[in-house]
Amino acid sequence: MPNVAYSIVIPVFNEEEVLPETYRRLKHVMSFTKESYELLFVNDGSRDGTALLLNKLSQLDPIVKVIHFSRNFGHQVAITAGMDYAAGRAIVVIDADLQDPPELILDMIDKWKQGYDVVYAKRTERKGETRFKKWTAALFYRALRALTDVDIPADSGDFRLIDRKVCEAMKSVREKNRFIRGLVSWVGFRQTAIEYVRDERWAGETKYPLKKMLKLSLDAVTSFSLKPLKLASYLGFMLSGGSFLYLFYTILEKMFSSRTVPGWASLVSISLFFNGVILIILGIMGEYLGRIYDETKDRPLYLIGDRLGFDRLESGAPPSLQEQLVKRNYDHA
Repeated sequence: MPNVAYSIVIPVFNEEEVLPETYRRLKHVMSFTKESYELLFVNDGSRDGTALLLNKLSQLDPIVKVIHFSRNFGHQVAITAGMDYAAGRAIVVIDADLQDPPELILDMIDKWKQGYDVVYAKRTERKGETRFKKWTAALFYRALRALTDVDIPADSGDFRLIDRKVCEAMKSVREKNRFIRGLVSWVGFRQTAIEYVRDERWAGETKYPLKKMLKLSLDAVTSFSLKPLKLASYLGFMLSGGSFLYLFYTILEKMFSSRTVPGWASLVSISLFFNGVILIILGIMGEYLGRIYDETKDRPLYLIGDRLGFDRLESGAPPSLQEQLVKRNYDHA
């Protein structure tokens, strides 16, 4: 393994507007460490000019390494790939949108040198976000802490520094529906937080709309808790009890009034309540079964189309698709 002190993992997806500024600020910040480092960009199937920009940076600067996915595999998987290929004694994960200030990396390094294995950034304020986004984010973290047995810090994202031994532990966990910040908490080790104010996005648009946030929330809950399955059982008992109470009410109404149509109210009440119970329970079970299905397929987490800046002779990582194709054509010839 090369003697690299710090690996900065930057997952990117359609970030051509902000990439030059991200690169400039990261270079500026890391120059203060006076130690070796690498900038590892993981291109998650971008459809704009991101790939060309990254290729150019890799050609101009030897510290820049680039992994191009064959298609979009998702933000959490891109972080995983960065950890798989990172060579540093400490690995920092940071998004390219500059909402998380690169300058905070120096504080993380100080904490790491004090003996902490994980240093995560905790948001005290979120600039440029709607009240709905702030409210749902706060609700998500509180609900997650209540539902899971793993102590996942509230108001923290994927912006963090992890020690090499934590990275190696993370590489042994290959589940398909990934929630990185939860997995980092699950593996344990000595952890601490650094508080900061999250800035507005420097350029471009968010890559986590409501639909993706809901998907991430489901992955988080189903990866670390069985409580929803238990809640489904409790809900079934509650709704069943409610249906019997309503049935009792309709019987009384039938006996002491003439407002009901014979047989209609009791049938409707029973049907609505029990159908609702069944659908809710089936939906929750379906989420878990879908994830079991994903795991049994045993497909790779990601496929790499190409990678730049790596030493192919020394790297123990699997060859990219392009390298496999070149080797196959060479062997055939």
